[in-house]
Amino acid sequence: MTLDPHINDELALWDRESLLHPATHTAAHARGDVPGRIITGGDGVYIEDRDGNRMLDAFSALYCVNVGYGRTGIADAMSQQAHKLAYYHSYAGTGNEPAIRLAKMVMDRAPDHMARVFFGLSGSDANETNVKLAWHYQILRGKPEKTKIISRWRGYHGSGLVSGSLTGLSGYHKRFNLPLPGFLHTETPHYLRRPDADMNEADYLDFLIGELESLVDAEGADTIAAFIGEPIMGTGGIIPPPPGYWARVQEVLNRHDILLIADEVVTGFGRMGTMFGSEFYGLRPDFMTIAKGLTSAYAPLSGSIISDRVFEVLGQGSDDHGALYHGWTYSAHPVSAAAGVATLDLVDELGLVANAEAMGPYLRQRLQEAVGEHPNVAEVRGEGLLAAVELMDDPASRTFYPPMSVAPKVAAAMLSRGVIARAMPEGDIIGFAPPLCITRAEIDTVAEALRGALREVLP
Repeated sequence: MTLDPHINDELALWDRESLLHPATHTAAHARGDVPGRIITGGDGVYIEDRDGNRMLDAFSALYCVNVGYGRTGIADAMSQQAHKLAYYHSYAGTGNEPAIRLAKMVMDRAPDHMARVFFGLSGSDANETNVKLAWHYQILRGKPEKTKIISRWRGYHGSGLVSGSLTGLSGYHKRFNLPLPGFLHTETPHYLRRPDADMNEADYLDFLIGELESLVDAEGADTIAAFIGEPIMGTGGIIPPPPGYWARVQEVLNRHDILLIADEVVTGFGRMGTMFGSEFYGLRPDFMTIAKGLTSAYAPLSGSIISDRVFEVLGQGSDDHGALYHGWTYSAHPVSAAAGVATLDLVDELGLVANAEAMGPYLRQRLQEAVGEHPNVAEVRGEGLLAAVELMDDPASRTFYPPMSVAPKVAAAMLSRGVIARAMPEGDIIGFAPPLCITRAEIDTVAEALRGALREVLP
C-alpha cells in the first residue's frame, strides 16, 4: 500500500529517484511504501512539514538542535560570514577569524587539562581523528604496538570505517565487513540487562570492571592504545552508567597506560545540565569528541579536543619529524565556525545549561508519572535532558520483546499525536532528547503524548 500522500508529485518523485537517505529502508522508500516526510520549517521545539503539520520535536532531530529551531541570529551570522569570506583552508597555520574565536570559546569551556581543538565536520570524522592521533601519540612515544581500541557493545561513535568499528550496534556491522581488526568491545553498562538478576549494583559494577580487565589481559595492555566511551550511552538506549563506573574504568586505564577518548558528541555543550558529560561524571579524558551541540546542527562542524599531555607529545613529534599530516578540506570552515560562535553565545545568553539542569529531572518525573506504572514499562531512566522508557514483555521475569517490535509503533502513535520521539535501534526503547530550551508545559505535552500512545499500542 502506498503511504505517501504526495507519491506522484514532483518533489516526492525526485526524492525517491535521486536521494539515497541514511538509515532508511532503501527499497521501501523508493517504492513510496513508507511516509516521505518533507520538513519545511521550525521554531523553538517545533518543526513543520509541507502539509502544515506542526510537531513537537522531543529528540532535537538527532540530539543536535540544542538551541531550538528558527534562531535567526545564527542564520544571520552564517550569512554575514559567507558574504565576507565563504571559505579558505586552515592548512599550514592559515586561520580565519570565526574559527579562531570558536576555538577560544571551546577551550574556555573545556576541562582545564585540555590543550587544543581540531575542527572537522561530523562526530564520525572527529572520532576518526581521535583514533588516528591516539595511534600517532603511541608511535611518537616509542610504543607503535599499542594500536587496539576498546569500545563497548551498544556504544555509538559513527558509521565510517573506523568510527563504525568503534560503534557497538549490530546494524552498523552486519554486511559491511565491520568491525575492522583491532577494534574490541566490552560489556554495556546497563544494569537492567545484567546477566544475573540476583546481582546488586555493586556486584554488577565488579562484573563490568572484571570483564574489562579480562579483555585487557587477554589482548595485552601493551597492544591497546585507547578506550572510547560516551559519558552516558546515547543511541544504544540512553543508558546512564552505574554509580562509580567511570572512576573504576579510569583506574584500569591509568594502570595499563591506555588513553581515554570521551565521545561528547551528544553530551557536549549543556545536555547533561553541565557543559560536558565528562564534568558530570568526573572523567579526565585524553581526547574529547564534540559535534552536535557545537553549532546546534545549523551547520556541519565537529571537534577533537586533545589534552595537554597528548599535545606535548604531538608538539615534540613535529619538532622531530615535521608537520602533522592530518586534516580535511573543510577543517575550521569559516561559515560553520560562525554558526558555532553564535550558537555558544546563545547557549550562554539563554541560560540553556541551567535550563537543562532544571528540566531534566522534570522530564523524567513526568515520564514516570505518565507511564511508570504501565505493566510493560521496565524502566524510566536518564540524566539531564536525555531520557528513555524501556519496554518489556514481562518486566517481572525480565522477558524482553524481540528487538524493535513495539517501540516503533509507540513512536508512530506519538507522532500521530504531534510529538516526535525516537525508537532506539536495539531493544524496545523510546528515547527523548529535546532541545535545551524546552519548557515545563512542553514537557507535559510530551508526557501526555507518550501516555496516550502507550495505551493505544499496549492497552
